[in-house]
Amino acid sequence: MFVQATKCKRGKSTYLTYLVRESFRTPKGPRSRTICNITALPPQTRELISQSLRGQSFVAGESLQLAQAWSFGGLAVLHQAWEDFGLGTIFNGVAAPRTASLLKAMTLGRVLFPSAKLALVDHARGTLLAAACGLDQATEDFDEDDLYAAMDELNGQWAGIEKQLYQRSFPQGVSLVLYDLTSVYFEGDGPQGTSQYGHSRDHRSDRPQVLLAVATDAQGVPLHLEVLRGNRGDTTTLQGLLATLRRRFGIREAVFVFDGGMSSKVNLEAMDELGLKYVTRLCASTLDELLSSLPSEPSPELWDRTQVMEIVREGKRYVVAGGCWRQQRDEQRREARLTKAENELKRLAAVKRKKVNPQKLASQVGRALQRLKAHKYFEYAVDPSGQLQWSRRAEVIQTERIRDGLYLLGTNASAEQIPNAGVLTHYKTLLEVEDAFCHLKDYLRVRPVFHRRPDRVRNHVRICFLAYWLTAKLERQWRQQDQNIEVHNLLRQLQTIRLGSLEVEGKPFKTMVTQVPRDLNAILSKLGLLPRFSQPPTWAPGACSK
Repeated sequence: MFVQATKCKRGKSTYLTYLVRESFRTPKGPRSRTICNITALPPQTRELISQSLRGQSFVAGESLQLAQAWSFGGLAVLHQAWEDFGLGTIFNGVAAPRTASLLKAMTLGRVLFPSAKLALVDHARGTLLAAACGLDQATEDFDEDDLYAAMDELNGQWAGIEKQLYQRSFPQGVSLVLYDLTSVYFEGDGPQGTSQYGHSRDHRSDRPQVLLAVATDAQGVPLHLEVLRGNRGDTTTLQGLLATLRRRFGIREAVFVFDGGMSSKVNLEAMDELGLKYVTRLCASTLDELLSSLPSEPSPELWDRTQVMEIVREGKRYVVAGGCWRQQRDEQRREARLTKAENELKRLAAVKRKKVNPQKLASQVGRALQRLKAHKYFEYAVDPSGQLQWSRRAEVIQTERIRDGLYLLGTNASAEQIPNAGVLTHYKTLLEVEDAFCHLKDYLRVRPVFHRRPDRVRNHVRICFLAYWLTAKLERQWRQQDQNIEVHNLLRQLQTIRLGSLEVEGKPFKTMVTQVPRDLNAILSKLGLLPRFSQPPTWAPGACSK
């Protein structure tokens, strides 16, 4: 049966008639007959009859309810990436299936809602985290003891996992290795022996810390992670890294790029002995010595901050680089120090003292200038009557002004192996990765660390490393599609896409995906991710109670 609309004209008027008709066969062929006339029914009712005759089902609106709505958009992308990048088997030789699923849940949780292990159950509530990791969505409670036990399974297994990650990321090996250090502080004392007071990159010298040594490729995909004692000197970390990379990954020929904190004479000589190439930043005093050895008239290259200049001294190759923005920044910093210092000098000179002590006043001035990092810019004296006099060292300021924005890079590679522009590019790549790694600590919340056992501190950082590896791989994949997007921001926005479970009179009826937010539609289309949200994922349960 079907609904047929017919038109009839009478004079200038047109009349519509809606008939329910039935088709049937006769010896002379198919025929149809009218069952009833539904013209007098409301349009909505006629439409319901028409759709019902076409085979569609309908239920009363008051009997339909939304039983559950789980956030899953970011999880859907991460789950697929986990499989695409071969992480589905990364824990096979390490732990039982449930333990591997908990490790995966902690890794994905670090990206989407970083938190303490105790809080994972609260953040996972209302999401499909358990289902995405192969756990029972209805019963999984992410018990803290279970999570700690899963973390403990990484003990003694990390080297093999890291080797698998390297082989998946770099089947052809790497030609450029970027090395950086950062610090992570503890709330409380931290584990004995590992947590120590030292130079804090987080500006928390009041907290014990550990150092994180990270090696990545040029695009920021990590190769290796090591947790070191918090008071370890930067220069003592490089040779251990070289030994590990050579032994674990078989890296024999690569260019290593690292900052000035690791560029000691011993380290550079060790790299020469191993036949490894390096690019590193050298200290300001070395730059001063090199520029002082140049002719008295400054070289034209020094005035043009957009160019690089090569200097070879005693068989060593140096590259002087800079930039206009760095020049402006250095000048602004110096002027700020000079202004603060002169204001402080004026204040000290204006203080009325009951007893004149020239030596004490001179000591106060010296300490104040040291605190403001402006001691080298001023000459000062206190006469016997207690009068403070000072003047700027114009020669020092002018010499520094000429060198504003310049910094010195050193390399043992020849110009044929790495040209001047390549040396600068390698170092700028390191700066970009450093910035990304600092950002990583914020959005993965590696810090502060609350664990008290050294092995759990390392395993906590290793889970963060896996989350970093996963997001870095996604970022590289999306960059190849000409999309420069902050991965973690997009993933967290995608969590607004939900999977809804509809019930009719208390019985499961249908599972549906909510519409993709309009502002994300274009981005997902460019990344080829829209098809993943056209229907519920295969790993999602049809109905669950949690």
